[in-house]
Amino acid sequence: MINKPVGYVSTVHDQFERPAVTDLVKGEIKSRIFPVGRLDYDTSGLLILTNDGEFSQKVTHPKYHIDKTYIAWVKGGLTVSGLNKLRRGIKIEDYTTSPAEVEILDSKNGRTKVKITIHEGKNRQVRKMFEAVGCKVEELERIRIGTVELGNLPLGRWRYLTAHEVNYLIRR
Repeated sequence: MINKPVGYVSTVHDQFERPAVTDLVKGEIKSRIFPVGRLDYDTSGLLILTNDGEFSQKVTHPKYHIDKTYIAWVKGGLTVSGLNKLRRGIKIEDYTTSPAEVEILDSKNGRTKVKITIHEGKNRQVRKMFEAVGCKVEELERIRIGTVELGNLPLGRWRYLTAHEVNYLIRR
């Protein structure tokens, strides 16, 4: 697992030559690895890297219901109605999201800190969900995938998953 900084792409190579998350482990891990799922360029936090396609599928496919938890700082009027829409599932683009767990953690200077848990992880889904309720995500960090937590892993650093973490993810 790696704590992806903002400004890195979640691919092995980028057509625009932007830094890739695999650059952060270059020279330290000898096998060919790739990101499990994605975090967009402007999102930081927990990203798993692997060399196992079946493992990647188990972690990313919605049918396995592996929760992904984010901390978002949003600007705009996050209302009780908006919270309830997120909690019930909300229509974005051509689909309706599954219900999300949403908790307000803090509010200051016209911004709200929100913890949100989803299990789908479609392209820019959390950002689009907040946009659908009139809020703009200013900062977004993934802090958990299933029982795997980012914890105090420094930004840009990585560590191997424990056997317990791997077993949880593959037994879903």
